[in-house]
Amino acid sequence: MAPASHDVSAQQRAVAALLPISPLLAAIGERFAAAGHELALVGGPVRDALLGRLGDDPDADLDFTTDARPDRIEELLTGWAETTWDVGIRYGTVGARVRGREVEITTYRAESYDPASRKPEVDFGSSLPGDLARRDFTINAMAVRLPDLALVDLFDGQGDLERRVLRTPGRPHDSFSDDPLRMMRAARFAAQLDFEVSDDVVEAMRAQAERLSIVSAERIREEFMKIVMSPDPRRGLTLLVDTGLAEYVLPELPLLRLEEDEHHHHKDVYEHTLTVLEQAMALETAHAPASGPDPVLRLAALLHDIGKPRTRRFEADGRVSFHHHEVVGARMTRKRMQELRFSNDMIDDVSTLVELHLRFHGYGSGEWTDSAVRRYVRDAGPLLTRLHKLTRADSTTRNRRRASTLQRAYDSLERRIGELAEQEELASMRPDLDGRAIMAILGIPPGPVVGEAYQFMLDLRLDRGPMDEQLATEALRAWWGARST
Repeated sequence: MAPASHDVSAQQRAVAALLPISPLLAAIGERFAAAGHELALVGGPVRDALLGRLGDDPDADLDFTTDARPDRIEELLTGWAETTWDVGIRYGTVGARVRGREVEITTYRAESYDPASRKPEVDFGSSLPGDLARRDFTINAMAVRLPDLALVDLFDGQGDLERRVLRTPGRPHDSFSDDPLRMMRAARFAAQLDFEVSDDVVEAMRAQAERLSIVSAERIREEFMKIVMSPDPRRGLTLLVDTGLAEYVLPELPLLRLEEDEHHHHKDVYEHTLTVLEQAMALETAHAPASGPDPVLRLAALLHDIGKPRTRRFEADGRVSFHHHEVVGARMTRKRMQELRFSNDMIDDVSTLVELHLRFHGYGSGEWTDSAVRRYVRDAGPLLTRLHKLTRADSTTRNRRRASTLQRAYDSLERRIGELAEQEELASMRPDLDGRAIMAILGIPPGPVVGEAYQFMLDLRLDRGPMDEQLATEALRAWWGARST
């Protein structure tokens, strides 16, 4: 394909955007050129330079491609770069730190996947055009030759950037057959860059969705989280659901599109979920204490109602109920996140938030006792701030009066927590007597009974607040006397 007519202006834009890293580009380009090898900056850095986004992440890796074989790349970098490492040398990639910046240099490739394999069969290519032709999308199939900073755009990636559309350099079916994860990358770039996906790409995603089943859970999780953490996850998630890809990533999500009929009206749980996710994102920075993009909060918002399809019941009065969907949903969340190979800590945090997301509503009028406040804080533990945000985000009612009432009630709860926190150590709530004191007072050795006594004292602390040592001892002895009779 001939280069687009706007190459000159694009060349100028790219060179201008690359100026901050031009010394590094010149140095590494000249080193490879002096050794008789080609080298080009490629993919995301070139795309971001043309979009004016290269400086958004000053620590982002720089990707290069070359005709040099992996062992030759290592030879050229060893002793010249600050350090080098094996990123995936069997796939042709060598990593290095050059002038304080991490870079990855990959031999021109022409790779394909066996229909039943998770791993690529790599053949090294011989030319830059051949390497660009095998890349995922036209906007990532542009390069800047080094050291002369010449822009190479063989598939009109610049035009697609201007039109804000995702296309593949060749046939989408061939591209996705080579690497099925590229279908998820389409959803990710749509969400990250606010791009439309071309009709032929969407059709190929729909036709080849099942191919995603050969991709490892770890790779799927990484792309999924990039969608969730993007500026517009709704766009990416909707594309996954509409093309059937969600069946192989998060099958619980499309199931939230519960059928409705004229006799059993209830909220569209799928749309509600996406709205809660967006509202939780807004609270990341708007609700104190502020945070940046929060993967735990976003996942909890996305998964908080996945137990509803399994617990849906049509009541005699025409209402629809979802009793205990938070408990069921927490178990489902744990299972799905385990299958996607999330860390144990993240699984615990997200599933706990899913289980607690209705706790606030269980107190009805909002007239909370001190005991209820203490238990709320204790059960949430270090997740309390996130639980505040999730609970607020979960209010999507269109009834302004009801929405206002819910927010005021939660404002009141947060004030109560703050007031009690000033009087008591809510964040590190413990019984007034520890295990050693319990054993000394009761004259018993370590064992299960000490645990029972400790739990009694903790429940007492939650119900009555802090006690001095004398009162706590009397209460413990009274419990022990009642237990022994």
